[in-house]
Amino acid sequence: MAGHGNSTRAIWFALGANLMIAIAKGVAAYVTRSGAMLAETVHSLADCGNQLLLLLGLRQARAPVSAAHPLGSGKAIYFWSFLVAVMLFTVGGMFSLYEGVHKLQHPEPLRKWWWAVGVLVFAIGAESVSMRACLQEVAKARGGRTMWRWFRESRQAELVVIFGEDLAALAGLVFALCAIVATVATGNPLWDAVGTILIGVLLIVVAVFVAIQVKAMLIGQGVEPARQAQMLAFLEARPEIDRVLNLITFQLGNEAMVSVQATMRERADVAALLAGIDTVERALKAAFPEVRFSFFEPDTARAVAA
Repeated sequence: MAGHGNSTRAIWFALGANLMIAIAKGVAAYVTRSGAMLAETVHSLADCGNQLLLLLGLRQARAPVSAAHPLGSGKAIYFWSFLVAVMLFTVGGMFSLYEGVHKLQHPEPLRKWWWAVGVLVFAIGAESVSMRACLQEVAKARGGRTMWRWFRESRQAELVVIFGEDLAALAGLVFALCAIVATVATGNPLWDAVGTILIGVLLIVVAVFVAIQVKAMLIGQGVEPARQAQMLAFLEARPEIDRVLNLITFQLGNEAMVSVQATMRERADVAALLAGIDTVERALKAAFPEVRFSFFEPDTARAVAA
């Protein structure tokens, strides 16, 4: 059964790793004049900003219910997650493409290349720690699903973003390391430019996939399909319910709204009918803690007709 990953933990791991990596990359980029290293520095700095935006989004999502926001502000995290995807595309991807094209037109030999190699090896290690923490939380959330299916079905926008960022960062570091090694081995600085362009393409592809997923959440989605099936099975098994006619769910960040239309076994006594509905709603929220709002519509007319 799918669970719920601790996205805050994954974000803090990623922020700490990227801050250390950005500083190390910046020093190496200045010393070596490597375009790939400069692109990776900007990428890591952008990731730091992105993670701060995600933390802001999570904080705003916990805002209490108000007259202006009767269902809370849980969907705020979707806005900030989409903004992060846009920044990953523009600041990270487009800058890397620009820097790569510039290096193709004006190639420069690498200076003190061993600085870049040392920093990249360090960064790969630090990013691996961040990726491991992220994958631990993803494993809690995806249950027995494949990574791709989890990515497509997940409603945790911030965890989807962190996974995409960490994946792009780790692959980008490998690209940068290969580009610098190839430049040193061949003496041709064009390899550094090619590596920079590949990093840019990678960031743009990841950003587009993440943006597509977050856009669906931003527009409005129900809970994960497997989770909705569990809710339906739970309701159908309740002794108070004769038949579930309709179940509508709506994801609100890390919370959810549920609307149930069902025929009840108790139909003659209004007080008993209402008590049964209250019992079902309390049991539903206890079994599915993410359900914050529930609306129940008893349909006795259909039950009598049936």
